[in-house]
Amino acid sequence: MSAARPKILFVVPDDWYFWSHRRPIASAALQNGYDVFVAARVGTFGEKIIGAGFRLIPLCLDRSSYSFFHELRTISELRNIYRREKPDIVHHIALKPILYGSMAALGNSRMQVINAFAGLGYLVSSPSFKAQVLKRVLWKMFRFLLNRPNSFLLLQNREDRDLLVAEVGVPQEKTTIIRGSGVDVDEFQATAEAPGTPIVLLSSRMLWIKGISDFVEAAKLLRARGMNARFVLAGDTDPGSPGAIPREKLREWQNAGPVEWWGHQQSMSRMLQQSAVVCLPSHGGEGVPKALIEAAASERAIVATDVPGCRDIVRHGTNGLLVPPKKPAALADAIAQLLNDAPLRATMGRRGREIAVNEFSEEQVIQQTLALYRQLFSAVVAPMNADNPVREI
Repeated sequence: MSAARPKILFVVPDDWYFWSHRRPIASAALQNGYDVFVAARVGTFGEKIIGAGFRLIPLCLDRSSYSFFHELRTISELRNIYRREKPDIVHHIALKPILYGSMAALGNSRMQVINAFAGLGYLVSSPSFKAQVLKRVLWKMFRFLLNRPNSFLLLQNREDRDLLVAEVGVPQEKTTIIRGSGVDVDEFQATAEAPGTPIVLLSSRMLWIKGISDFVEAAKLLRARGMNARFVLAGDTDPGSPGAIPREKLREWQNAGPVEWWGHQQSMSRMLQQSAVVCLPSHGGEGVPKALIEAAASERAIVATDVPGCRDIVRHGTNGLLVPPKKPAALADAIAQLLNDAPLRATMGRRGREIAVNEFSEEQVIQQTLALYRQLFSAVVAPMNADNPVREI
C-alpha cells in the first residue's frame, strides 16, 4: 500500500506574488513528495501555476477591499477550502491571508498553520492615523489568532520577530526566521557594467513607503550638481495597497525630468545588467527585499536605508552604503560617492555576490523551508499513526 502524499496549501494574495516569490519553494515541495495547492486571487499567472503542476484554487480575496461582507465571504471561502481539501499544512503569506486564514483555521487542530510575514510593511512604516489605529486593532486580534497550539510564525528578519514576540505574545520557540525568498545565483550572475551613462536603478512596487519620492528628490539634487547619471524607476504601482503612488504622479516625475519610469519589467536580471548602482530608500516594514538580494547576486553596489531587512543584506562599507530613511540629501551623497568611484563599486559588488551566494541562495531558503515542513508534518502524523501508519514520510 503506497503512502498518501501530504498536502500543503499556500494562501497568497495574488497569483503573481506566488509565481514571483514562492514558486521555487513550492516546486521543491512538489518534487519532495508533497501535493501542493495554491489559493489566490487569479490574474494573469493562473495558467502558469497550473502548468507547473500545482492545483490552483481561485480566491475572492481583495487587498484593497474593506467591505465587511466581502471580508466575511473570504473567511467563509477559506474555511470551506480547508474543510474540503484537508491540507496537512497551510502556509499563509502576507497580512490578509494571515488574518483571514487564521480565522478560518480556528477549530481545525489537526492542520498545521504557518503564518509568514514578508515584512510588516504599512503597519510599521506608515505614520498615518489610519495605520496607527489599524495596528492597535491587529495586534489585539493577532494576540488571539496567532497563539494557537498548531500555529507557527515565519519571519524574515530578527527585528520583526522580536516585535511580534513583544506585541503579540507568541513564544519565541514558535517562530522561525528564514531570510527572504532566496535568489537563483545562476540566473543572477556577475556581469560588467554596461557602457555609457551609468544607471542608478530603483526596482520596486511603486509605493510611498519604498522611499520613491526620496529617490526623486535625490535625483534632483544630483542633477543640480551636474552628476552624469540616469535615475530609473522600474516597477508598477500597486492599486491593492493603501500606499500606492498614482500613475499620474509617476508620469509627472518622468515628464519633469529627474527620473525615468520604466514600469513593470519582465526580466530583473537584464535590468540589473544595465545598472551601475542599485538603490532602495525604504521607510521600513521590509522582510529582506528580494530586489536587493538579486542586486547583490548580480555584483551591484547598493545604497539602501538603515532599516530592518535592508541591513540584513546590505553591510555598510562592505557591499553598499546605508543611509537614514527619509533623508534625500544623505541618499544623494551616498549615490554620488559610488558613482564617482568605479573601483569601490566593483569591490562592493564582488563582496555582495559572496554574501548572496553564501547566505541568501534560493537553495538555502528551499532547504530551510522544507525542514520546517518536515517538522510540522511530523506533528500531524504523530497522533494519526494508529489509524493511518502509511502517512509517515
